[in-house]
Amino acid sequence: MGQFVIAALVSNQSGVLTRVSGMFTRRGFNIDSLTVGETENPALSRITIAMRGDAHDLDQILKQLRKLHDVTEVRALPHSDTVFRELLLIKVRNDAQTRQEILAAVDIFRSKIVDYATDALCIELTGESSKIDAFIELLTPFGILEMCRTGIVALERGRNCLKGEALL
Repeated sequence: MGQFVIAALVSNQSGVLTRVSGMFTRRGFNIDSLTVGETENPALSRITIAMRGDAHDLDQILKQLRKLHDVTEVRALPHSDTVFRELLLIKVRNDAQTRQEILAAVDIFRSKIVDYATDALCIELTGESSKIDAFIELLTPFGILEMCRTGIVALERGRNCLKGEALL
């Protein structure tokens, strides 16, 4: 069982996300991460889905997604030739005893403090999921008050484009 990341271009209309996610539910597949946003073309949205499974599962999902009316393009992104990123906002307890250690972690992970209060720090971090996981693990002993992750977003390297055209 491996993790796959699937990118899909879909019509930017209400109900499309429900139909796409419903297809996963009906077939018993779990979505690990799901991100959606408008593309450079306001008529299209890009959906990035991370899931676990084997090659057969991936093949079935791709075939089923291609059958959906509002899906214009879909493909699995190759791990070796794709840039993957995730955003984390995390709020940790702030006190005089631990502040310097937290600030050192912020510096080492190249993150930034986006809100400062005498009793809490809100930190922003962007990177691969493994970097996000390591940062969370490091901050856990300081007292995580709240956190939010975006899920994976991904683009293929170079001129490869999901819509099949290299526009460079």
